[in-house]
Amino acid sequence: MSTPVTLESIRTAPKVLLHDHLDGGLRPQTVIDLARENGYDALPTHDAEELGVWFRDAADSGSLVRYLETFAHTVGVMQTREALVRVAAEAVEDLAADGIVYAEVRYAPELFTEGGLTLDQIVQAVEEGYRLGERRCAEAGKKIRIGTLLCAMRQNARSLEIAELTVRYRDAGVVGFDIAGPEAGFPPTRNLDAFEYLRQQNHHFTIHAGEAFGLPSIWEAIQHCGAERLGHGVRIMDDIKVDEDGTVHLGRLAGYVRDRRIPLEMCPSSNVQTGAATSIAEHPIGLLAKLRFRVTVNTDNRLMSNCTVSGEFAALHEAFGYDWADMQWFTVNAMKSSFLGFDERLALINDVIKPGYAKLIG
Repeated sequence: MSTPVTLESIRTAPKVLLHDHLDGGLRPQTVIDLARENGYDALPTHDAEELGVWFRDAADSGSLVRYLETFAHTVGVMQTREALVRVAAEAVEDLAADGIVYAEVRYAPELFTEGGLTLDQIVQAVEEGYRLGERRCAEAGKKIRIGTLLCAMRQNARSLEIAELTVRYRDAGVVGFDIAGPEAGFPPTRNLDAFEYLRQQNHHFTIHAGEAFGLPSIWEAIQHCGAERLGHGVRIMDDIKVDEDGTVHLGRLAGYVRDRRIPLEMCPSSNVQTGAATSIAEHPIGLLAKLRFRVTVNTDNRLMSNCTVSGEFAALHEAFGYDWADMQWFTVNAMKSSFLGFDERLALINDVIKPGYAKLIG
């Protein structure tokens, strides 16, 4: 007999997360503790519950620019080695508590140099935190694996440097590269040297595209830069026409994305907050999943959006009626699309994900 779909039961399901920002997932109390330890005095409140609400409300503005402003506080308290280790370890614990079995967590090393840390020291500290978190979770009976994505900020000029850093630590847990930050005015083609270098090194990369900017951003990310995945990609809907009778027409770019199985790292709650979607019920994920695009479900920033993968699945269940089979499909999509090696992906799908959902489907 199938297990009823509730938030609590969804938490027990094995899940995979591909799009999650380390500096967007801190515990409110950790922000307060680190601010106190490091002399950061710009927090709007030192009450953990109030601070959590403040982050959500400040991010809930419908503007990507305003949304990104909230990161001044989280980045501000993450400028020491000890802070990075703690935040990374706690992120692993929080993800494992939500039933995540594999996650790719991303951050931009260049944002954490204000305290004097080098890029290498930053990566080493975060990897130490991830391994610490994995060990703690294993000891508690929750096995989780974390892969790292290093981001370059698209408005800066350090993408090649960060790409080289990504390759340097590819055997220490860094599975890929990304560019993040404001899309408008900073097209992905500004970073072509980084993407060419990564391809030469046979390394993986995803690109934030099609969130705050439209089809040109997606087209450049794929056709000029060679993106393996699209961060968000919701604006691919601009290339899909639906007639009054329900007939769907895919444009050339949308058809290409679907045909090539290019994964879409969709983040429903975040997309509503930044104005990329009007509501969960009207989020493009509904149609894109129905059309069998390679859709995945992600959090983006757990603190700012006050969300978890389980919470996102619960919201999608309510909006679209998704059942365990649908959630397994999203999860397998994500695992197939991860930057882990093929054998490791296959083992997680066959030995962890499918058996986990089989128990729930009954």
